[in-house]
Amino acid sequence: MKAFWRKEWLLWSVYSLAALLVSLQRLGLAPNADGYTAYENYRIFRNAYFHLLAGQNPYAAFPAEQWDLFKYSPAFALFMAPFAALPDWAGLPLWNLLNALLLLAAVFRMPVLTANQRIFMGWLILPELVVSMQNSQSNGLTAALMLWAFIALENQKPVSAAGWTVAGAFLKIFGIFSAILAWFYPEKIRFALGLMVWTIALALLPALFTGMEHLGQVYRWWWELLIHDHAGSVGLSVQGWLQTWFGWTPSKIGVTLVGLLVLLTSVFVAQRTRQNALLVLASLLLWVVIFNHKAESPTFVIAMCGVAIWYLTGARSRWETALLIITFIFVSLSPTDIFPRPWREQIVQPYVLKAVPCIAVWILLTLRLMGFKKFMSL
Repeated sequence: MKAFWRKEWLLWSVYSLAALLVSLQRLGLAPNADGYTAYENYRIFRNAYFHLLAGQNPYAAFPAEQWDLFKYSPAFALFMAPFAALPDWAGLPLWNLLNALLLLAAVFRMPVLTANQRIFMGWLILPELVVSMQNSQSNGLTAALMLWAFIALENQKPVSAAGWTVAGAFLKIFGIFSAILAWFYPEKIRFALGLMVWTIALALLPALFTGMEHLGQVYRWWWELLIHDHAGSVGLSVQGWLQTWFGWTPSKIGVTLVGLLVLLTSVFVAQRTRQNALLVLASLLLWVVIFNHKAESPTFVIAMCGVAIWYLTGARSRWETALLIITFIFVSLSPTDIFPRPWREQIVQPYVLKAVPCIAVWILLTLRLMGFKKFMSL
């Protein structure tokens, strides 16, 4: 029976079925009292394409069309063109399938990990991927792009790695941190040149449809949104943990900069080995979530990819297994009906318990990269 759950075709089937069932379930729900659908994030992404090409401000509020703002790059709005051409009943399933299958393909191509470890990772991250798809979010795609950047570096393809990195950054800005991985590999100059070329290409691509002058205005609108958005909330993050557990509200920029300093220190003091490159990838996947002041529940599929890599590259001692189980319970199960509603509303959500185990894992990863082996053998 155990061998059955280790079949790659089974995971391909389950991921595909999950994407389709989630899409059908969301499409089947009636709009709410305000007329908004149960898959508004997808509609926001899709609408951004039309707003961009119509010469409108894609970052403005369109309450008659969608419930929230578009917050991603002009290139991402343009990327939604194939989906914009389709009715929602076709576009939403394809969008969720893209998020699910590109991520699973990356997991199955992960170097260093064994075939069984890749299967384990695929099952572990599935519940959080489902949460992301239920919100028609892009987090599965974001995680996939970060993994593909690492895979390309391992395969000695620095220009391709730069392309995946820039694609991740134009999807969600923090995707650019995948560039840190290049520190562990040769041909850094080719990677840097690739990064520059891909950035220019994706930054200017929308100009083919908008013109340079309007595209410049679009980037100014985007910058204004990002500045105001930073003051919004603390999310399921280190900032949220400090605030809810200790009543401390330090500067968001300050917390992020301290976290970045610790991350970079761990990267630069670590020995340049394949194992440590994989650990840095895990650290990055966790860092971009727990130091994101806007982190929400659907974002944690990215963090769970990091948790999986941390566990699979460790000693898998009893305490590491216990921490993995605790992480899975609080990250993947706490938002579900397995936890009674009073627990979720009075304990899990107010005390950002979804983020806390991920913060603990990131700290342990950081210590491991810095060479504090004794913390790993308790």
